[in-house]
Amino acid sequence: MNYAPASLTTGAVPMPDVEPRRRPLVRAQHVDKTYSNGTIALKNLNLDVYPHEFISLLGPSGCGKSTALRIFAGLGAYTSGMMDWPQSMHDATGKPEREVGFVFQEPTLMPWATVFDNVYLPHRLKDRRKSEVQDRVKEVLDLVGLGQFANAYPRELSGGMKMRVSVARALVTRPKLLLMDEPFAALDEITRNRLSNDLLDIWSKAKCTVMFVTHSVFESVFLSQRIVVMAARPGRIIGELTVDAPYPRTKEFRLSSEYSAYCREVSDLLDVAMRS
Repeated sequence: MNYAPASLTTGAVPMPDVEPRRRPLVRAQHVDKTYSNGTIALKNLNLDVYPHEFISLLGPSGCGKSTALRIFAGLGAYTSGMMDWPQSMHDATGKPEREVGFVFQEPTLMPWATVFDNVYLPHRLKDRRKSEVQDRVKEVLDLVGLGQFANAYPRELSGGMKMRVSVARALVTRPKLLLMDEPFAALDEITRNRLSNDLLDIWSKAKCTVMFVTHSVFESVFLSQRIVVMAARPGRIIGELTVDAPYPRTKEFRLSSEYSAYCREVSDLLDVAMRS
């Protein structure tokens, strides 16, 4: 178990069969976010995110996890600092063309549309005809285990299935970075554990980077290669921990002494965050 304080920078643990890459996919440098009422949501955020890694942001409510995620997605402005995309293509104005998918806390599906049409939506917004991308839509539905539900409607799906549709919709454009904001928080523990197992399989096959926001120590340890712990008031990184356990991670890992040791170490770091 490797613990690094916030002042240090550590490399990511590579996925199985993927060469480590030192050049970040995206880098936050001295990023601050202050709201108009004076509330400091983020202070001096420095974070390198590497290709193909699975990284979790963990911390108490109000520590800026979701704010940071939205800034990485380009959905929110920051007050100062810099966001750098070293490996991105750039548009005609010189701005990076971020290849990002976002999974929100709620599935936010269109109730009047089929599963297929909900997943097709990002391409529809780019004026791509359904016939051009139908194979890709079917591919991601198969990837999340919903290939047989393309013509179903959201009202016919369980909570876990709705979240799978949301993940498929985020993946349909082949993003390099998949951002997930507590996607399993509203689900029961059994469904949550099953989706965690499936998410690791999806991540491995999609070969994208995942940034995952969670309040759960146990979830972060099971999923992640790297756990970044944040404290509130102001929102900031106080440290990070590398989880060296190999993939695939199974029920046996959840029951292992190694898993318990990681959970204790992350819990100790989270206690520091709560007191900071």
